[in-house]
Amino acid sequence: MSDAVGPGDIVLCVNAAPNHVTGQPVPLQAGETYRVLAVLEFACPCGRSDALLDVGIDFAWCQSRFRLLPRPKAEAKPRRVSAPKETEKV
Repeated sequence: MSDAVGPGDIVLCVNAAPNHVTGQPVPLQAGETYRVLAVLEFACPCGRSDALLDVGIDFAWCQSRFRLLPRPKAEAKPRRVSAPKETEKV
């Protein structure tokens, strides 16, 4: 997944289980979305992933906790057209 994920991408937390190594609770919430600040190309100590994701909470998290969400598609918004008012001469 590290090839597909980059800074600025939005990921969904799917695993808020305690820390893989220490067993401490994590501040992440399952079902919440986070913006990726950086992708650190270090193998996670748990052996489940080849990169850690920095989402701005604590340090970095195993990428196996997240799923990449598709980028939102740009929607065309209707624009107002300004035209001069027509007046009748009497």
